[in-house]
Amino acid sequence: MGKSKEISQDIRKRIVDLHKSGSSLGAISRCLKVPRSSVQTIIRKYKTDDNVQPSYRSGRKKVLCPRDERALVRSVHINPRAKAKDLVNMMAEAGQSQKSQSERRSKEPEISLRRGMDCSEIN
Repeated sequence: MGKSKEISQDIRKRIVDLHKSGSSLGAISRCLKVPRSSVQTIIRKYKTDDNVQPSYRSGRKKVLCPRDERALVRSVHINPRAKAKDLVNMMAEAGQSQKSQSERRSKEPEISLRRGMDCSEIN
């Protein structure tokens, strides 16, 4: 499934207005050049929630706060060959209690660190 641009609020409101005036989904789609499925989703959301705002996208929770992340990146830039255990110990000394990789994997099996992973991808 490809990623596309988000539909603006103006177009969302126009879709709802056209639907209220009695236009069909196909006619609205052709008129505004928006996929029919998107028109259908926007109208469904309007009917259930009485709202045309896009849904909140949660995503994965951050492991480190931005300050700790910057400190970690800084230390990796200074010593790129630092071991993960050393980095965890450094963060623990700084007051951030991090679980070791094996502890994280035992609690959350979906987390896996790949070789060549960038520090910004750890979160």
